Amino acid sequence: MYLYDDFDRAFLAERNAQFRAQVARRLDGSLTEDEFKPLRLMNGVYLQLHAYMLRVAIPYGTLSSDQMRVLAELAERWDKGYGHFTTRQNIQYNWPRLADIPDMLDRLGDVNLHAIQTSGNTIRNVTADHFAGAAADEIADPRPYAELLRQWSTDHPEFQFLPRKFKIAVTGSPNDRAVTRAHDIGLVLKERGGELGFEVIIGGGLGRTPMIGKTIRDFLPEADLLPYCEAIVSVYNRLGRRDNKYKARIKITVHENGLDEMQARVEERFAELRPLFDGVDQAQLGRIRSMFAAPEYRDGHAPAVTDPVLRSWIETNTVPHKRDDHAIVTISLKAHGATPGDATADQMRLMADLADAHAYGELRISHEQNVILPHVPRDALPALHMALGAAGLGTANVGLASDIIACPGMDYCALATARSIPVAQGIATRLDALKVEHDVGHLKIKISGCINACGHHHVGHIGILGLDRAGVENYQITLGGDGSETAAIGERTGPGFAYDQIVPAVERLILAYLSLREGEDETFLQAYRRVGMAPFKAALYETAATREAANAA
Repeated sequence: MYLYDDFDRAFLAERNAQFRAQVARRLDGSLTEDEFKPLRLMNGVYLQLHAYMLRVAIPYGTLSSDQMRVLAELAERWDKGYGHFTTRQNIQYNWPRLADIPDMLDRLGDVNLHAIQTSGNTIRNVTADHFAGAAADEIADPRPYAELLRQWSTDHPEFQFLPRKFKIAVTGSPNDRAVTRAHDIGLVLKERGGELGFEVIIGGGLGRTPMIGKTIRDFLPEADLLPYCEAIVSVYNRLGRRDNKYKARIKITVHENGLDEMQARVEERFAELRPLFDGVDQAQLGRIRSMFAAPEYRDGHAPAVTDPVLRSWIETNTVPHKRDDHAIVTISLKAHGATPGDATADQMRLMADLADAHAYGELRISHEQNVILPHVPRDALPALHMALGAAGLGTANVGLASDIIACPGMDYCALATARSIPVAQGIATRLDALKVEHDVGHLKIKISGCINACGHHHVGHIGILGLDRAGVENYQITLGGDGSETAAIGERTGPGFAYDQIVPAVERLILAYLSLREGEDETFLQAYRRVGMAPFKAALYETAATREAANAA
């Protein structure tokens, strides 16, 4: 992983000292909250529903065991003993005192972590495939490119006040695990004629106007990555609307100007910028790439597994590694009834210890709010599972219906219009009671507590959007969303459901799928694409109407 040098450490120390002075001025009344707001946002500090919130960047989701231990320390010393991992591969602390945040940032700096540009109208934390560097299907590790983009974008003088926030995702695999087509810029590594390059996608995004990104370059040589990305952001900075924040994202800029016009402007700007880089970026990329060497793997072997609980966990929570004697392990932060994405300080420390014992000291945070051990010798799986189970981290549900993505919703967020966490807990608990989710198989349920779509509900196989209807929570359902390489925006089923109706509604959808599928291998999404909305809608609404009529009678 990337190691900070003297420049990085000095830069971070200066930024933290600057923010410490700004916090002191806010606390003594020299700055009003309105004056302080742009300063705190540049350093990842939000004012949420009940308290300030600190969002810490985990660049492209990669953590060392020592960094994870410091995240645990922050939760214990300055928060309420837990942190919340997000869909942006960040961690949020929901209860810090403003006076303590400078100390938190300094402690993060000790292990090369920060909160810079995790908010504001700037280029946010660059995300990547959470299996990067380990996946069997990977063309190349995308993390060196993500780190290059992170360094380029941090405090970039031209891009600190963009029309709106800007998000970049990178994947090194044709199987898209980074939701690249729902980002402002999505980068998909490709190989053509022995040369590495990228498919460049622009204009994706969710929120109140969800759009799937469009390919602006089918193949961009890797040497052109930075000047081309700078050209895109530069054109957006000129054309992006500033009169209406709801129409300020690049997806609207692409929609209003057309892809051809955007492409022409980007290519023109790229021609101007390309000579200015003069290979400096490639020299830096070479330096960065040297830090992402694979660990010194030990030989492993497949264990003899007789315990059905362990077998279920291995089948569900592991995927093939590029080495046959290793596995990629996903630690579920979605125990049935738990808050999706939350981990206690003790759990974080345990995961750090297990990474040291069984995974070469490396962890990843996924955009699906779970934790990954990317390199685990197969013979270590039984001991690993036993230790995780004792800490409430051994749930075998990764990729299943209870592995739900959910934003914090109205329990924390000032923007939320409905609760997300209790809905996710209710669905997971009901599925556990029914004992059907292993039979159901691969199913992504995603929940957002407002139109901003932090829970990615638009690309859920079942998406749930919580809204306020005259002071009452109402939950809309979409079906058929997909965040993978076959990305699609889900279709709205019809009228929404009250808070006490949404869990039974999801249950009806799942049972309808089980009756509709053609064989156990046909997934929910495949079945939906085959039969369409009608039979699911019938199960969702007609059953409810029939029951209401029966109750009335």
